[in-house]
Amino acid sequence: MIKAVFFDLYQTLVRYQPSQEELEAEALKNLGIDITAAALHLPILTANEYIYQQIARRPLSRRSREEVMALYMEYQRIVLKEAGITAEEKVVLNLLGMMQQAKMDLVLFDDVLKALDDLKKRGLKLGLISNIERDMSATLEKLGLSTRLDIVVTSQDAGFTKPQPEIFLHALKQANVKPNEAVYVGDQYQVDVIGASAAGIKGVLLDRDGYYQEKLDCPKIKDLKELIKLL
Repeated sequence: MIKAVFFDLYQTLVRYQPSQEELEAEALKNLGIDITAAALHLPILTANEYIYQQIARRPLSRRSREEVMALYMEYQRIVLKEAGITAEEKVVLNLLGMMQQAKMDLVLFDDVLKALDDLKKRGLKLGLISNIERDMSATLEKLGLSTRLDIVVTSQDAGFTKPQPEIFLHALKQANVKPNEAVYVGDQYQVDVIGASAAGIKGVLLDRDGYYQEKLDCPKIKDLKELIKLL
């Protein structure tokens, strides 16, 4: 019997506004490269998968400033390559600088609050498990999530990062539930689903954009409405 549902944060419960695609397209336009935000959508998803896996292997806090810079330079190279853009290193560096200065707000996906409220009505404990390395209390309160989440576990709190099973086990202990009594929902297969499975938790892949076309060994949903039906 499922007693708790845990969620990832970025691209699962929240997104950026303006979108990264819009900001990247604007930055590239300023660098003389004309491309639409829509054309950058899949390239950014591919680059996101890369960076999430890299951060999971070694958090940014354990990397030197030069290593972090190199990581994000590679991120931008992947975006450009996947978009079919050939650019000199100077362009990549300028693009990274523009994106680092860009201002983005975090907003909830439209289906989040209703889904969380529906799960709460079922008597389920709700939690967040994220590789964030800072206190998120003010942000969660601003988004209206603090009153809906019973447990919040970050890599800063647990001392481990997804996909390490220890961060998931830490959340289970906080919720006082067994692995087979929990479900974890996230947008990254390697980091979220594999990590949860390693801790004995059923992982559910939230693929809002249809990025994962291959057959996977886990339930896949396109929005949180489908999660309600799945449970």
